[in-house]
Amino acid sequence: MTTTDMPRKADADSARAVSRKRPRGAVGGGLRRAVPATTLLWVLAALYGLPVLWFVLSSFKPAGDLFSLPLTLFPEDPTVSGYKAAWDSANFSQYFINTAIVCVLATILTVGVSCCTGYALAKYDNKWLKVFFVGILATTMLPGEVMLAPQFLVVRDLGLYNSLAGIILPAVLTATGCFMFRQFFLTVPDELIEAARIDGARELSIFLRIMVPISRPIMLTLAILSFQWRWNDYIWPLLMLNDPEKFTVQIGIQSLVGAQNINWSVVLGGSVISMIPLIVVFLVFQRYVMNANINAGLKD
Repeated sequence: MTTTDMPRKADADSARAVSRKRPRGAVGGGLRRAVPATTLLWVLAALYGLPVLWFVLSSFKPAGDLFSLPLTLFPEDPTVSGYKAAWDSANFSQYFINTAIVCVLATILTVGVSCCTGYALAKYDNKWLKVFFVGILATTMLPGEVMLAPQFLVVRDLGLYNSLAGIILPAVLTATGCFMFRQFFLTVPDELIEAARIDGARELSIFLRIMVPISRPIMLTLAILSFQWRWNDYIWPLLMLNDPEKFTVQIGIQSLVGAQNINWSVVLGGSVISMIPLIVVFLVFQRYVMNANINAGLKD
């Protein structure tokens, strides 16, 4: 060993010692920064979660205990009579079938049409496409109630009044879905498409084999949102349907409300029943969205 190697070894040992000490301070600083943020998140979770918890637990209370003083969070005598009365007083099985048909078909069509539209808006240079995109975004500036009258007239003139198709078709193209896919496809390098074209791939093949697979996270996210929108939709089905056999879940819950009095135990039970499919869909598909690699297939 030469004399010049000795300082190098000493420097290496001192660097290791410093590196051992730094993580402790870094960890401590990280914890100090994380505590306020974590506390704030827990407070927000409590603010949002407490009303939901009260709502769910109240559905197990008898009707006479809902407004008795003092108010209690947990039911003293839990009962599922509200659920039984809600299920027996309304044709919930048919309502679930109708709503499932509307949600599934509308979600599939919404994702497919939005994906195609977003790809065209992002990757094709045409002034009319830009005008079309501005027109789509302009619909978000109008309240939904403003669109109800013209939509109703169009659907009625098409002969779709009092049918599930009249609920599904107006929900196919959404500004949110088109904007989500357009913004995602703008992040995809044009070189990837040009390379596929050089290899002889056609436009339809590029879209189906390259663009659709890498947009899977956006598709799943929009599918969850679209399913939620259609499941919770109330005003449009109320305007379009007058046959009780075609009612959706939300109209079925409204039918539980009496003209003179309201049995809140039954209404709460029916509301909780209507929430179950949404919770199941979210729990099943959220891990695919969280674990999906948005940049799959792309290279720097």
